[in-house]
Amino acid sequence: MMHYLSWPRTLLRANRKQLDRPRLLTYIVTFTCNARCVMCDSWRKPSHDLRIDEIERIFTELPRLDAVRLSGGEPFVRKDLPEIVRLVQRQLQPLVLHITSNGFLTDRIVALCEERDRSLPLHLLISIDGVGDKHDQVRGIAHAWDRAIETVRALAPRQKELRLKLAVNQTLVDREGIDHYRKLRDVLAPLGVKNHLVVAYDDSATYNLAAKHCAGPRYPGEFRAFGNFSVTELQALFDEVERDLDGYALPERAAKRYYLDGVRSRLIAQQPSPNPTCVALSAHMRILPDGTVPSCQFNTAPAGNLRTDSFQAVWRGAQAEEQRRWVRACPGCWAECEVLPNAIYTGDLVRHAAQRALRRLPLWQERR
Repeated sequence: MMHYLSWPRTLLRANRKQLDRPRLLTYIVTFTCNARCVMCDSWRKPSHDLRIDEIERIFTELPRLDAVRLSGGEPFVRKDLPEIVRLVQRQLQPLVLHITSNGFLTDRIVALCEERDRSLPLHLLISIDGVGDKHDQVRGIAHAWDRAIETVRALAPRQKELRLKLAVNQTLVDREGIDHYRKLRDVLAPLGVKNHLVVAYDDSATYNLAAKHCAGPRYPGEFRAFGNFSVTELQALFDEVERDLDGYALPERAAKRYYLDGVRSRLIAQQPSPNPTCVALSAHMRILPDGTVPSCQFNTAPAGNLRTDSFQAVWRGAQAEEQRRWVRACPGCWAECEVLPNAIYTGDLVRHAAQRALRRLPLWQERR
């Protein structure tokens, strides 16, 4: 979703690789986490979280945004998360709020959904990586499945009432997860909840223990997966996911197909297609728990820090421009949280959807 009147300007600037104001904010409110996931070291990292008064001051300096994503670590371990949500709504005025959670703290999660100002739509993504013991194994903690599915079951029948869109995010980390994609889909279907599949990278700078780390791709089309999979296994899985997308609403189906086509291209064909212009440090801004503004998920070299400096000083400073040069030279990653903003704000999502639609037309229609 976006403020449509300003989208053409953003699209033009993105495709010219020009500086723009942020349109999407991804704010990692804390690295602290109550899980011990096999593919993530967030819970090991020092957090140094911004205080509420610091968050409020930062938000007053930011422009109005299309969307805000709150993530972690586990965002609900912050008891002041409802206040952060209120500040998002009052100061940033987004059209939609996204929160990603492991779903362990059911009472807090349900309370926020019930007590927030519902004039702002909430998209809540619960991370579940398999059914039963499989999810516990990936999340590194006993009863992870029981707690996460309890949250899903508590909220699934109340989505309309709470102005909530609930979905599950499955991170594929090994071959066993392929079968659990199907098992999880079948558990969630009676609840009316979709299962979104993403393939884990082997390294993400954001969750690496090093304070400054670069894990960006070295060449176009490179995708270093966390798990080991055969081409046959991946092809069968992606074909099944493709069929499942037929049940999605059109905008979401287009976005999911875009991600799926890109990951399929990279892992099976070793080709960088699609590969949109990156809008990191332009239309898309990230903030880490201590106020650092990194380049992107794969490069935590700082463009500045909003705890110590104003937004304008950071956004237009020399450090930010240095990191933008790195972004412009990057051959292109394929992490969903990065590529979908790129696809939206460059218009590549629309182009890709149109090309897909044309390929499905009968030949006589294509020739008209």
